[in-house]
Amino acid sequence: MPAHLFRPYSLRTVTIPNRIGVSPMCQYSSPEGLAQPWHLVHLGSRAVGGAGLVLTEATAVSPEGRISPHDAGIWNDQQVESLRPIVDFIRAQGSVAGIQLAHAGRKASTRPPWLGRGPVPPDEGGWQPVAPSDLSFSPESLVPNALDEAGLLRILQDFVQATRRSVDAGFQVLEIHMAHGYLLHSFLSPLSNRRSDSLGGSLENRMRFPLQVTEEVRQSWPEELPLLVRISASDWVEGGWTVEDSLVLAHELKKRGVDLIDCSSGGTVPDAKISGGPGYQVAFAQRIRETGIATAAVGEITHATQAETILTTGQADLIFLARELLRDPYWPLRAAHSLGAASLVPAQYRRAFP
Repeated sequence: MPAHLFRPYSLRTVTIPNRIGVSPMCQYSSPEGLAQPWHLVHLGSRAVGGAGLVLTEATAVSPEGRISPHDAGIWNDQQVESLRPIVDFIRAQGSVAGIQLAHAGRKASTRPPWLGRGPVPPDEGGWQPVAPSDLSFSPESLVPNALDEAGLLRILQDFVQATRRSVDAGFQVLEIHMAHGYLLHSFLSPLSNRRSDSLGGSLENRMRFPLQVTEEVRQSWPEELPLLVRISASDWVEGGWTVEDSLVLAHELKKRGVDLIDCSSGGTVPDAKISGGPGYQVAFAQRIRETGIATAAVGEITHATQAETILTTGQADLIFLARELLRDPYWPLRAAHSLGAASLVPAQYRRAFP
């Protein structure tokens, strides 16, 4: 049998050729939300490099849902046209093209990392963030407006329209971003959700809006195509979102037609004490997988044998890589060689590989 890492994996009618996925990684390089030649090379090279599933960066469902002024977007048809050739190229390499839909919530209107991550005020092209409650992410961040009923309905419709545009662009997998302190995660966490209505307080109430978004997206996304959700399984802060909360959420997501949970963590507050290290988030994927839903493991997974062990011991179903694929877009090709798997090397590159 081939190494687990290079066995195909099916979700609904989509078969991913191996268990390696490209995690969504923001590039902050999309003026007017439009994908650029940079994105064709960036995402396309990971498909050429052998990743079975290539996910876009967090792609905003509305202009207000961007993290930075140059975030990727899918709120208009021009953006769909900019994404379509990238999707076509990924699929031509034998990989599966996926998109992550996102809304930044209270972490919106900030500068990209290489410019300091500080807020972008309205007089410099920024905009007013929105969130469950009028609590800023940090003392330096803009204070968001608490969402009213009209604002919530508008965001639901933004996710629906973005889902339909994702179909038009040709994506085969869709992931909802419900992690890292962005809008949907900020509804889940009691650290950022201080509402006193039916969307705040109890765990059931705090899950209500994220689950409503999930239901609307699932209904708008073709039944035969898989739906993923990325969560932060823990806030890493006393009194915040916990793994036990994530287990409850996993059950509810599965009931609503979610096929796999992408298990990350953190992002709600800037001063969380996170215990990092090789594979430090894999335990989250293992715990959530025990609920009966498929999971993807992420976080400092750097070696082929490490990834193979995670799969063979049943800790996760897929391996999503981020920084390691920034360092080496051909990591899957090297991993296949080290594990003795069949060659994934494109014909154009075979003369450079044993």
